Amino acid sequence: MGLFGLSKGKKGVNWLGLLVMSMLLVVLLRLPAVAATAQHYTELSFEPLPEVKVPKYSRYLMDNGMVVYLMEDHELPLVEGTAIIRTGDRLEPADQVGLASLTGTVMRTGGTQQHSADQLNQLLEQRAAAVETSIGESSGSASFSALSEDSEMVLDLFAEVLQEPKFAQDKLDLAKTQLQGNIARRNDDPSDIAAREFQKLIYGQESPYARTVEYATLDNISRQDVVDFYQQYFHPNKMLLGIVGDFDSQKMRSLIQKNFGNWKSSQKLDKSNLPAVSQAKLGGIFLVDQPQLTQSYVQIGHLGGQFNSPDYPALDVLNGVLNGFGGRLFNSVRSRQGLAYSVYGSWSPRYDYPGVFFAGGQTRSEATVPFIKGIQTEIEKLKSELVTPAELAYAKDSVLNSFVFNFENPSQTLSRLMRYEYYGYPADFLFRYQKAVEATTAADVQRVAQTYLKPENLVTLVVGNTAAIKPPLTQLAAEVTPLDITIPEPKPAGNSIRERLRS
Repeated sequence: MGLFGLSKGKKGVNWLGLLVMSMLLVVLLRLPAVAATAQHYTELSFEPLPEVKVPKYSRYLMDNGMVVYLMEDHELPLVEGTAIIRTGDRLEPADQVGLASLTGTVMRTGGTQQHSADQLNQLLEQRAAAVETSIGESSGSASFSALSEDSEMVLDLFAEVLQEPKFAQDKLDLAKTQLQGNIARRNDDPSDIAAREFQKLIYGQESPYARTVEYATLDNISRQDVVDFYQQYFHPNKMLLGIVGDFDSQKMRSLIQKNFGNWKSSQKLDKSNLPAVSQAKLGGIFLVDQPQLTQSYVQIGHLGGQFNSPDYPALDVLNGVLNGFGGRLFNSVRSRQGLAYSVYGSWSPRYDYPGVFFAGGQTRSEATVPFIKGIQTEIEKLKSELVTPAELAYAKDSVLNSFVFNFENPSQTLSRLMRYEYYGYPADFLFRYQKAVEATTAADVQRVAQTYLKPENLVTLVVGNTAAIKPPLTQLAAEVTPLDITIPEPKPAGNSIRERLRS
């Protein structure tokens, strides 16, 4: 037998030869056409960005105060729902850090008054559905996803989890053990150390935007504390619910009324006072010594601002000038000077409290000081020099091109609408931002750089090998403050758990 099982006779050879010749002719005939149409990337032209349109949706207020958004999308036989709850770990007591996280976790993992955790898991897994809950920094979240045909049953379970969580003690114990494991491992990754300690330098050790879960704070949390936290914040008039997917809106309204209509609202409508924010350390060089490292992890920055600042669009364009593959930090510090494995910089605002301006990256131990100086130089240039027309165009294009990805699917769009209402922003905030970005000039970028970038307030944190950082950090400041990241020991009763985690 010959190749591909063909005989070596004349007929088989002729057939194979004809096939090979035909393939060669196709390839050869195509090559000149491909070569003739090849263009340099600077000569490529693209269609204008499509106009972003918000899909049709409805919003209504239930009698118990719950806000509901509905957005039909019949492209796929799926239904998804998301709830945002007015809570957050920034509202938990300082001696019970971890309370909100535990509440958000065990709401789902602990089962309900009607279904145990295992029963709940089985019902959802049989239908390839999901129900999840969590509590983050400034909000709580609950979600579900299901096939259209199962959406009624899954919505029932979703409402059950929100209104009747059991908070089973064994599941709470498991969640606490998992958090204890996170504590034990929190100094394993130098990038995690840098991010955590930088937040403390900016916001302060005791700030809810920087404090960390400790063995002692977990020991202070009982099941009753979890139940009390849930009862304080989980009420229909402190919640927004959004559902998107393949459903009929009238029928969905009936299902929502059946599942949530009898949920009693809270009479305590006083908005929790948000913690005050100010910069803890104004300038300075700080060091976490990690002798095992061969490179330094650097964070540089100061307190920033909020999304609702009228200058946020221009500051986002400034981000485009400074950051990314075409930005100044990448081109100068990484490419031309070869000082970094990675480098970044960003004005990073928050919705209802000041965010941060930060820059940093990773570099060789011996390049640490030149790396920091290189970043400082680029920050100063933004204040003293107008950006070039090419830089401005590139930055604006980057921002506007990424803008359309906020609306890739109806679920994203609905989530954004809900988030704006939750934080008190106008529904068309994103479109106002888009227009402001388009109108941003080089003078605007320099103005916001001069107004908001404050080199004198820059805090610099290095996680690295002190002995290998040559020249030393004292070339940047006479005083370098060491930081102690030792993990406080748990009470004796918790030692056995910690030893098991380490083993």
